[in-house]
Amino acid sequence: MERYEKNEYRLPWRLAQNQIRASGGREMDRFRGITPPTDRPNGAEAWVGSVTRANGATPENPNLGCAEVLLPDGRRRYLFEAIAAEPELALGQAHLARYGTDLGMLVKLLDAKTPFLLQCHPTRENANRFWNSNYGKEECWYIIGVRDDAPEPPYVLLGFREGVSREGFEQAYRAGDIAALEAMCHKIEVRPGECYFIPGGVPHALGAGCFVAEIQEPSDLTAVPIAQQALLEFRRRANPKGVFVPEDEALYERRMLNSFHYAGASLAATLARCKSAMPLLREEPGGREQEIFGAAQTQCFSCTLVQVHGTFRKTDTHDAQICLILDGSGELVCGGQRMPVRRADEIFFPCAATDVRMEGTFSCILCNPGLSAQYRPHAEETEERIRT
Repeated sequence: MERYEKNEYRLPWRLAQNQIRASGGREMDRFRGITPPTDRPNGAEAWVGSVTRANGATPENPNLGCAEVLLPDGRRRYLFEAIAAEPELALGQAHLARYGTDLGMLVKLLDAKTPFLLQCHPTRENANRFWNSNYGKEECWYIIGVRDDAPEPPYVLLGFREGVSREGFEQAYRAGDIAALEAMCHKIEVRPGECYFIPGGVPHALGAGCFVAEIQEPSDLTAVPIAQQALLEFRRRANPKGVFVPEDEALYERRMLNSFHYAGASLAATLARCKSAMPLLREEPGGREQEIFGAAQTQCFSCTLVQVHGTFRKTDTHDAQICLILDGSGELVCGGQRMPVRRADEIFFPCAATDVRMEGTFSCILCNPGLSAQYRPHAEETEERIRT
């Protein structure tokens, strides 16, 4: 295995930006400062700090979806390679005991030029039962921006309305009536800065014009209520070079129908459960940190919004973190070095980067595996591993 210097794990790592599939990307380009901003066939999704392989990986591109990292010494490697070289320094002993060298979370950028398919994701229980996976796919959206030329005000579909039944859902599915299936869900107009949690089993879709950061469990398991052949054709259009193998039809339908939770609720109840109130965690002269979602909603991940206006110390979770800079500019000060940051930069904080100051005027999302919300090993343990 290639040798890595332990001191590199004291510092933040810049992540290489990517785009992997589906039509879109203009708003992602605009966010990243790429001109002219352009929609393209594979521009709608970026996988940030990912060690998860996407559906459609091929022998020529077996690491589709996996992020690359720019190490402090200038080398460019897959993040999973850098983690495997020094897993305790990258992730921490407690993280390894729970997740192994898996990151335990996945962050994406999604730019919906056109509406995304109505779908849901399995809970961990259903993922284990029907998909042979230890991870389900609970997730949340932070609305970064919206398209001003969308055909209607940007919206999301989220949660079943009251009175929906499995029987009615199956009937519409077998009839191929997508409009009827979508009408069973709440249609919610969205604005930048809003945040929505999507529990496992809850139907949802991004409407045209939504540009979001998505924080989720690290899987690509999706249940879509359309015929398998139609779904495969959709995925092949979104990723023409991908390999998608049909599965047993009965298994496909069983997985899909059993992934949805057929429990409707009023719009008020859905928003109370799924829309973040952004509670304040701490406020200091140099900045403030608000919770987007945490242990009250899920044990699978947590995320916070940090707004810096001066000097603000990053909360040390004693675990790895992924950071997405939303706007502004500044510096990350750590280990005697300074890393300039600006809007759209993607950063990975190894576990061993235990003392990070944020300086400047910017805001960012900090994303944590579920472990970080529940467990705080002593920082001295990490320091001792670095010394030895």
